[in-house]
Amino acid sequence: MGLLPAGGRITGGTIDFAGTGLQNASERVYQSIRGKRIGYIPQEPMSNLDPSFRIGSQLVQPLRLNLGLSRKDATEKALTLLERVGIPNPRRTFDAYPFEVSGGMAQRVLIAGAISTEPDLIIADEPTTALDVTVQAEVLDLLRDLQRERGMAMLLVTHNFGVVADLCDRVTVMRNGLFVEQGPVRTILTKPSHSYTQSLLDAILDEGPARAPLAPLATTIGERS
Repeated sequence: MGLLPAGGRITGGTIDFAGTGLQNASERVYQSIRGKRIGYIPQEPMSNLDPSFRIGSQLVQPLRLNLGLSRKDATEKALTLLERVGIPNPRRTFDAYPFEVSGGMAQRVLIAGAISTEPDLIIADEPTTALDVTVQAEVLDLLRDLQRERGMAMLLVTHNFGVVADLCDRVTVMRNGLFVEQGPVRTILTKPSHSYTQSLLDAILDEGPARAPLAPLATTIGERS
């Protein structure tokens, strides 16, 4: 999406979206897809909303910029989106500052913003990490419903295999920034072919008897299953 911080760079590989290579794309290309064809749900909801501005203005401005809506139409669409993502009192949340809502409500606001331009793809970066277990389940259900309802693809970044099993069709396991294994979720979770994937699964706590210590992993970088 062209959002690397200062000093960051892409050193190899390719990133293709709808036939367009993005690894060395111009800012003009990024602007044509960022927030329009690709939506983004960040990890920390409270740190990704500007505390100086009301929530409504942070939804309305992108709608006006990306869709060319009037302020009135953008406001109506924002209120509709807030209602769709399960916020009980959309107008009150619209008029509130981010510090006046809970973390769960803030995450719903960010989801509303991500889907507001009807993107083809949503990138959800650990979207439930900062939330309690009950709210996590509600947010996952919401993401599943929105994906089916709007026909969007979803790329979910997570360390939680429970979330993977609940929400995903396919999974790619990464180590040191490289793919080590990918395939259908059921196959990866039940018959992993790479030792690193197996070590991740072995690290999941369960209610069974105590297990032997995990075997140390090889330090080789660049393995690919």
